Amino acid sequence: MLEQRIQQHFIDSADLKYQAAQALSKPIAAAVQALLACVTSGGKVLACGHGASAAHAQFFAATFIGSFERERPELAALALHGGPVAALSESADTSQNLARQVRAFGQAGDVLLVLSLQGEGADVIAAVDAAHEREMSIVALGARGGGPLAAMLRETDVYIGVPHDRAARIHEVHGLVLHCICDGVDAQLFGETEI
Repeated sequence: MLEQRIQQHFIDSADLKYQAAQALSKPIAAAVQALLACVTSGGKVLACGHGASAAHAQFFAATFIGSFERERPELAALALHGGPVAALSESADTSQNLARQVRAFGQAGDVLLVLSLQGEGADVIAAVDAAHEREMSIVALGARGGGPLAAMLRETDVYIGVPHDRAARIHEVHGLVLHCICDGVDAQLFGETEI
């Protein structure tokens, strides 16, 4: 019974990825173009989220700087963190932790990559507001509907909404989307390689 349950996780994950491939390919391509425009004009990507999404943001930044599947020059990316800014002051509004970092590091032409399952976190919403104030573009990864986060995006921003409600499945697809973005940027900058 346990083995069947485990197998079902693999089946459900594969089914969602297969179903989402066509629906998400266009917004993922738009995200690649946004990041490509950013880095080719000397900009950087700031990545953020909370919980497991913060871990995805860290993974993305490390992969974007280091390399995805081939050796290549470094690309500018920085993962923002929710904790360090709050430690500086006991009275600090923790909902502003990510926004403070966006205002400190973000410039016009940069991209804020946001990962949020529900699109409701006050810290993520404040970060998007700060990025818009800085004239940055937003690439947001979320779930079906997108919540308040998707509603505040501008026409020039990109929303990639995984058509599912289960957190584990959404995180799995977010990981694949990040791989697609890194691969797409590498292919556009340094030539295509076989997948």
